[in-house]
Amino acid sequence: MSGSFEAALLLAAGVLLVSVAAVRLSSRAGLPSLIVYLLIGVALGEDGLGIQFEDADLTRTLGMCALVVIIAEGGFTTRWPVLRPVLLPSSILATVGVFVSVAVVGGIVHALFDRPWGLALLYGAALSSTDAAAVFSTLRWLRLRPRLTAMLEAESGMNDAPAVLLVLALSTMAVTGSPGPWWQQALLIAYELAAGALLGLGLGFVGALGLRRFALPAAGLYPLAAVGLAVLAYAAGSLAHASGLLAVYAAAVVLGNARIPHHHAMLGFADGLAWLAQIGLFVLLGLLASPSRLPAAVGPALVVGAVLVLLARPLSVAASVSWFRVGWREQAFLSWSGLRGAVPIVLATIPLSMGVPGAVPLFDIVFVLVVLFTAAQASTIPPVAARLGVTSPGEATELLVETAPLERMDADLLQLEIPEGSRLAGVYIDELRLPAGAAITLVLRDGVGFVPDARTRLQSGDGLLIVATAACRDAAERRLRAVSRRGRLARWFGEAGEADHG
Repeated sequence: MSGSFEAALLLAAGVLLVSVAAVRLSSRAGLPSLIVYLLIGVALGEDGLGIQFEDADLTRTLGMCALVVIIAEGGFTTRWPVLRPVLLPSSILATVGVFVSVAVVGGIVHALFDRPWGLALLYGAALSSTDAAAVFSTLRWLRLRPRLTAMLEAESGMNDAPAVLLVLALSTMAVTGSPGPWWQQALLIAYELAAGALLGLGLGFVGALGLRRFALPAAGLYPLAAVGLAVLAYAAGSLAHASGLLAVYAAAVVLGNARIPHHHAMLGFADGLAWLAQIGLFVLLGLLASPSRLPAAVGPALVVGAVLVLLARPLSVAASVSWFRVGWREQAFLSWSGLRGAVPIVLATIPLSMGVPGAVPLFDIVFVLVVLFTAAQASTIPPVAARLGVTSPGEATELLVETAPLERMDADLLQLEIPEGSRLAGVYIDELRLPAGAAITLVLRDGVGFVPDARTRLQSGDGLLIVATAACRDAAERRLRAVSRRGRLARWFGEAGEADHG
């Protein structure tokens, strides 16, 4: 018993370390790391190391748990000033776009492969959702126009919810018969989406208020509490027969934009959890696949993938965002960068676990399609973005300010490091003109800390500790961001220093 446990622990640690190393290798090769993780799972499976794993129900359960963490991390890192202008088009793309994609793919699968309508629409539903992990990990290596990045990330965070509801409804219909008139199902899906969003927003606001008002005894508890609130949103949404995944995203966006102590630590913790969830999920999905069946799925996967990428996705984009002054170049990039990843494969495990007739070929085709088309698309996104002219010029890294509460003084300790390209470099302390109640108390330079005076000149790479009263903290952060972007004359240029101003 002990030897088996230690062997399993050794294997798990080895897979984790290899997967972490694979991130660097895959980024150099221009491939998304999820492909490497899937291949690791296949190598460990029945035709590789010989591990037998065929539990689709367990994969579905663990897959949903991983998606909760991945979507939460995406919500935490989504900045509201960037999201707000694109919220409506992104919401339509995540709902109307999903239905258009399902209809187009389903209709062509029915016509070309003679699948029953219910099963054909299942193909469309399983493939309708872009993958949050693939989109977040790929786009954040690029300098795109903020509007495009925000639209793609918001869509990938929201479109899992309607896709899951559609797959569940179609799978139930295939097993038990017609669930009722189509309009009843449409109203049910609309209710679940609206209720999930409202529930997530409510829990997010209440959780943020609690984390601000009640000081926790250790800094590491704040990230734990934030992730716990996101998981609570999913559980509460599911129990209320609402969309748990949309509740997670809404709660995470609120928490990610709230003035929570140790905010940057929360983002780092969520990022690490999301990587762990991705690794575990993709390796598990690779284990579930049967390599001996996959060659037969290559032909259909290429046909369905071509329909999805060249027809369904462009039509869904055009139907959703043409009304919002999104030019053809941006639409073309939105169409090409709608990456599929773990989500379609997880969705394909739902009919597989429910015993839907034809679910095995569906899973195999979705698996092969994701591997082939994600590898092809992800590697071409940078040149496509450059060709379409949707990249943005290089800018200084956004200033990250960490906050720790000084409860007895009703003040906060702000911590930041001046990044390369920031116009804080070269500015004298007295030129910062921080608001009354805020002062730089320590500068860390080349490993040596010292107390600055008014004529201390800041340099790139300097670490700053700033004490600010609660009343002036926001103004101090805005001033620091403004000077970082436009220099000592930031006010003259009209720079207000709002967070993630695009």
